[in-house]
Amino acid sequence: MQILTTKQALQQAVENCKKANRTIGLVPTMGALHEGHASLVRRAVKENDVCFVSVFVNPTQFNNKEDLAKYPRNIERDAELLKSIGAQYVFAPTPEEMYSEEEMNTTFSFDFNGLDAVMEGKMRPGHFNGVVQVVSRLFYLVQPDRAYFGEKDFQQLAIIHHMVERSSMAGTFGKLQIVDCPIVRENSGLALSSRNERLSEEEKKTALGISKTLFASLEWAKETGATVQAVQQRVIDTINSIDGLEVEYYEIVDQSSLLPTDTFNHAIGCVTVYCGPVRLIDNIKY
Repeated sequence: MQILTTKQALQQAVENCKKANRTIGLVPTMGALHEGHASLVRRAVKENDVCFVSVFVNPTQFNNKEDLAKYPRNIERDAELLKSIGAQYVFAPTPEEMYSEEEMNTTFSFDFNGLDAVMEGKMRPGHFNGVVQVVSRLFYLVQPDRAYFGEKDFQQLAIIHHMVERSSMAGTFGKLQIVDCPIVRENSGLALSSRNERLSEEEKKTALGISKTLFASLEWAKETGATVQAVQQRVIDTINSIDGLEVEYYEIVDQSSLLPTDTFNHAIGCVTVYCGPVRLIDNIKY
């Protein structure tokens, strides 16, 4: 496995793969890798000739500088994991290598068709501008045949699909396929997240209340025939009743438009919860 730190080295590696007619799978990450990331990489290794993994904590998608500073980083451990599961290339640039000074200080502009105006976009202004900026940059550099993303970040995934659909009309990314991968959970049900590293063992036990409440709401909705609004409020009230948890938002929306819906057909419930100072996200499909 090779660790590449410059765009030039990355593009040379990509060029060599393309000349050899090898298919490329890309897994974009911000590091602090866990089994959720590993599942994406294993799938990319299985479905492509070559697997590239980016490990880059993207500063332009953080609207909270303290959150950026505290985001866990351990490239040595990440590289060890990636090597053990078959990734051939790791791209781990510095922010200065990835962006010019102007790009770092200018908000990336993109037409989200309203997908950024709800949930995470409402709570974290500019966040998805940074996400699209870095993901589109990676797509240009790596030119993958397939790119793999987890469904835990469901709104992000919807926006990436939108970006690729818009860009595909111009052939910008070729015939790039975005591969949606299911949420990976601990045996307890807690959704795996790099931010879990910031939780104490006691806080991890408390955080279990998030997934337990979501799964219980699914059963409650089926058994009682409750309205979407009633289920939504029940989830908020239940999580808020757990000492140490505070809901930032819980919204049940249409999976395609991300707009509020009155029906459970094609609906997904997306939640963000503070467990102490740590912001956790999860979702469940109804």
